Amino acid sequence: MRRVAKLSAVCVVSAALALSATACGSTSSDNDTSSSSSASDGKGVKIGLAFDVGGRGDRSFNDSAARGADKAKSEFGGSIKELTAKTSDTEADREQRLTDLAGAGYNPVIGVGFSYAASMAKVAAKYPKTSFGIVDSVVDVNNVDSITFTEEQGSYLAGVAAALKTKKDHVGFIGGVDTPLIKKFEAGYVQGVKDTDPKVKVDVQYLTHGSDLSGFSSPDKGSEAAQGMLDKGADVIYTAAGSSGNGAIEAVSGVKGAWAIGVDSDQYNVPGLAKYKASILTSMVKSVDVGVYDLIKSVHDGKPLTGTNSYSLAKNGVSLATSGGFIDDIQAKLDAAKKKIVDGDIKVKTTP
Repeated sequence: MRRVAKLSAVCVVSAALALSATACGSTSSDNDTSSSSSASDGKGVKIGLAFDVGGRGDRSFNDSAARGADKAKSEFGGSIKELTAKTSDTEADREQRLTDLAGAGYNPVIGVGFSYAASMAKVAAKYPKTSFGIVDSVVDVNNVDSITFTEEQGSYLAGVAAALKTKKDHVGFIGGVDTPLIKKFEAGYVQGVKDTDPKVKVDVQYLTHGSDLSGFSSPDKGSEAAQGMLDKGADVIYTAAGSSGNGAIEAVSGVKGAWAIGVDSDQYNVPGLAKYKASILTSMVKSVDVGVYDLIKSVHDGKPLTGTNSYSLAKNGVSLATSGGFIDDIQAKLDAAKKKIVDGDIKVKTTP
């Protein structure tokens, strides 16, 4: 769940300078982990994962990417090397992380999140024989697979569900950081709510702004924002904020009759959130795992994916989870809305 931005080699330097001017930090990562199997002797695939803040274990965005890599490793053998971003990263940190993976022979090297766009454009150009992938951004370099999603379409369906399930005609949206990508989630959600029932009120709040990416990894901030919305009368809250959403789900679970809508992963089935699952209405699942797996498989098959590959609602790249059966009673209306989007009868906005 990260901003989509198209970068060419011409604009990389200015982008890097801009990011460096607004952030500080060292060149280390919060986590430096690796795993390997007996097939890592050249017969398998050496997968390099550069995670966004939160890393493996965020129960959302990064974990979805990890599932795709784990599946590929299980099928093809090889090894996985994982490095994780810090909220204080500079552009130099991100570039070094990708360089370390490519220089060590990992192929493909996958940047999980929009923040790797500028650094990937530079590093991919230096390693033309290595395949790179980036989630939630478009990097215009020949050996890069840009993995994007129509988040606004899936979020529209989440909005339809919220409007149909609220008992108070009052729902909420919490975004991690006010980036163009997260604005897509907001835009689709609000449109889905209003198209379904114009009288439903929608509260919107972002946890952090600008270059402060801690909004994607601060469950305490998610909990506080959700509690504030609940106190004001909202009874369905959709959170698109990485691991910060875990805090929002916990807060919602403490209020009888309130619902949380998860994001990226099917959070009803996430073990770490099991005690809250009775309050998770649905999740807007974003198939990052499929995009990551597809790239790794293409490298394994000797036909690496390149260019922009968009995972849309029509391709089930985004969807609403049905775990728990809480939306079974409104499934027909959700299916009707999906059909209208796929057929082009509903045009979902990408900006609020």
